[in-house]
Amino acid sequence: MAKSSIDKWTTPEGLLEIEGWARDGLTDEQIAHNIGIVPSTLYEWKKKKSEISESLKKGKSVVDREVENALFKRAIGFKSMEEQYRVVPIEDEIVEVRRRDYANKWKLKHPDASSQEIQDAAVKGVKTSKRVKLGIIEKDVPPDTTAAIFWLKNRKPDDWRDKHETELSGGLNVHNPYANLTDEELKKLANEQK
Repeated sequence: MAKSSIDKWTTPEGLLEIEGWARDGLTDEQIAHNIGIVPSTLYEWKKKKSEISESLKKGKSVVDREVENALFKRAIGFKSMEEQYRVVPIEDEIVEVRRRDYANKWKLKHPDASSQEIQDAAVKGVKTSKRVKLGIIEKDVPPDTTAAIFWLKNRKPDDWRDKHETELSGGLNVHNPYANLTDEELKKLANEQK
């Protein structure tokens, strides 16, 4: 791996590139690789030059916000615009004209081909149906329970975590009739029970 100079990466262009890599979701290790250094060198650079650390934070915060927004949107549900299509057959006359044209072009590229090979290529090479756009519809995407649970457990852990701790006040009184017996007395009682 070629050595890279910290000075090159503290220029406005270098910092912008680092920020862009962070915004693209690259890890510090991947960014270090792109720079041409080992990860430990990048960590040292972050300590020495606050502008490198800030560029990484700035780039990552944009991506983090996008993910947070997407998670929130998924948790509460949203409306989506969706294009609708229908597959319809192409008229036989048009298919036939296109196949003749395709066959002629294919024959020029393959002069030794038999007429059956030419015909098969034309049948295979020309579509007999097409997609027609019907329009755009608004579609409701329902809330996602898993996204909602994840959001709530992280945003309101005291209310939504799985483990609830209960604190008892006062003492716990347990009556143990064997508490004051010696080991010998306990063994004698156990043998009598057999």
